[in-house]
Amino acid sequence: MSQYPDTLIPVILSGGAGTRLWPLSREQRPKQLLKLNSDLTLLQETARRLGGRPIVVCNQEHRFIVAEQLRELAMEPRGIVIEPVGRNTAPAVAVTALLAEPEALLLVMPSDHQVRDVAAFRRAVDQAIPLAQAGQLVTFGIQPTEANTGYGYIKRGTGFAVERFVEKPSSAVAESYLASGQYLWNAGIFLFKAKTYLDELAVHHPTMVEQCRAALDQGGSDLFFFRLAEEPFAAITGLSIDYAVMEKTSRAAVVPVDMGWSDIGSWSALWQESPQDDNGNVLLGDVIAEDIDNCYVRADDRLVAAIGVRDLIVVATDDAVLVADKAHDQDVKRVVERLKAANRAEASQGSRTWRPWGWFQTIDDGHRYRVKHIQVNPGAKLSLQKHWHRSEHWVVVTGTALVTCGDNSFTLRENESTFIPAGTVHRLENPGKLPLRMIEVQSGEYVGEDDIVRIDDEYGRTE
Repeated sequence: MSQYPDTLIPVILSGGAGTRLWPLSREQRPKQLLKLNSDLTLLQETARRLGGRPIVVCNQEHRFIVAEQLRELAMEPRGIVIEPVGRNTAPAVAVTALLAEPEALLLVMPSDHQVRDVAAFRRAVDQAIPLAQAGQLVTFGIQPTEANTGYGYIKRGTGFAVERFVEKPSSAVAESYLASGQYLWNAGIFLFKAKTYLDELAVHHPTMVEQCRAALDQGGSDLFFFRLAEEPFAAITGLSIDYAVMEKTSRAAVVPVDMGWSDIGSWSALWQESPQDDNGNVLLGDVIAEDIDNCYVRADDRLVAAIGVRDLIVVATDDAVLVADKAHDQDVKRVVERLKAANRAEASQGSRTWRPWGWFQTIDDGHRYRVKHIQVNPGAKLSLQKHWHRSEHWVVVTGTALVTCGDNSFTLRENESTFIPAGTVHRLENPGKLPLRMIEVQSGEYVGEDDIVRIDDEYGRTE
């Protein structure tokens, strides 16, 4: 691995709406936070790609998942910056540039891309460092393998010069680009000095720089996060780095790289990037297949049987099933739009909900009852709380629980249980070194998540 200068800071942008890989991906758990075809999530793969201590920019909903996934890598970030609202990549990177030293090199990477040849990526970074140190804004251009109409293109000039940026072309134009050998895909990966980027952004969008500075000045630390102030950041006109700076600057440079890159922008793209059997199928989970070809079938928690089908996407989660022709998989977002219009929870969240202490997953839900599977991370604790309308029955499955119930505190181990009456102040903690898993059965006249009074909380969630 190359010895990069101490001034090189990886910047990981972890936004995303979670619509293109629905139902696996949701707003509350978009694709960068999922393990799609390896033992690591895309965010974790991105963080490991260069190593070092990154700055991560994410939203409120994802902050604890991001922190946990970095902790799993034993990686301590320079910072996790929380955006109050999404405003695209230009202001997100401006915030990190303001946080860094002026001469620092920022390597900006989307968190939801796949790179199969990491060594090639690192060689490209080696090529780009002298250009960035000399004051250029470097983008990494992907050697195209097909006439793809879903990507922007970069026309190369002499050496590392950029002649022009091109929007997503028609099929015929993309074919001509591929044949010419002069065009590269625009991957949205950049390297530049913090000062260079801010100087160029100030030329074209001076207000944005001042609004980002105000969001930092008025923001503040929240546990191990930095929370940007909402009012000045929400006032920013959202723009990508390409629109705000790269297409306007005279300092743009491009380093070509062939690194097995994909933005995994659809189920078909994920099928293409996944190991296939002799019939071109990707079969994941409990799948029985008879006479099928070129299909992606994923069963997360149930048996799926497929017979005599071709070119299909079949994805079954615990709360939704998608069946789509691969030729129409870009229309998945239309399904999500319909779900949102109907105010369906499946549009934005799955059955598993993440909390700063771990997660819970709803197993069953009915009139006057709810059943949950709960995991509490080692050393973590829930808030000291009470519920007015429901009682709770806890059964420890694995690990050790330290329970506070009224004036009593006691330990529960595997296969032991307890009862928390409605209105009783209680708390659940994991004092052990392994995850605590338990089943919670709620019963009462109302079992909604908003029936909670937090009395004491490590995560600042008390009234």
